[in-house]
Amino acid sequence: MPIRILIADDYQLLRQGIRNFLALEPDFDIIGEAVDGEDAVAKTQALLPDVLLLDINMPKLTGIEVAGKLKQLCPTVRVMALTIHDDENYMMKMIQSGAAGYLLKDVEPSVMVQAIRRIYAGESFVEPSLTKKLFHGITSREEIRPSLPAHPPQEIDRLSAREIEVLQLIGRGMSNAEIARELFLSEKTVKNHLTNIFRKIQVTDRTQAVLYAIKHKIVNVN
Repeated sequence: MPIRILIADDYQLLRQGIRNFLALEPDFDIIGEAVDGEDAVAKTQALLPDVLLLDINMPKLTGIEVAGKLKQLCPTVRVMALTIHDDENYMMKMIQSGAAGYLLKDVEPSVMVQAIRRIYAGESFVEPSLTKKLFHGITSREEIRPSLPAHPPQEIDRLSAREIEVLQLIGRGMSNAEIARELFLSEKTVKNHLTNIFRKIQVTDRTQAVLYAIKHKIVNVN
């Protein structure tokens, strides 16, 4: 089954450029385009894409507002923020609103293709050049912390040494395949570790797991 993609951006030239290079991928199906925030919400509801490429600065509704609405209206749609902003405020707000990924508009096409495939597979993706900035933004702002899972410190003790190691590598933005190579494990074993980690700390995806790890100082962001 192809990955069905909707592109939401108010600049036609950019939409066309993204469409042109994504259309070269045999497993991608570009099912539509949206020209503003309200259009993005309406077309996402109507078409139910697997992945929505979503600009942050759009007329009528911002990308942050769109992501927040779709989190409630279309929770199965995976949102990838695509923007010129590398500010951690935008990144945190998009993640809090439900985005599974965050890319800059000048990203290499191959990175965008990789990111789409990863968030479609259920992973989260923040452009590697932005990861450290995101972590510093999270740890320096108290307002995001109430949205994180509140666990007693002994929850961390339930994680094995290997599970903590896997969680640290997730925090560095590694994919399952990269973690497997780093730790000399199979990808299936890595997936099993992730399942156990998510269950033990009571989160549902990689982004939440990383936020938990930062809060409890499992991931070093210095």
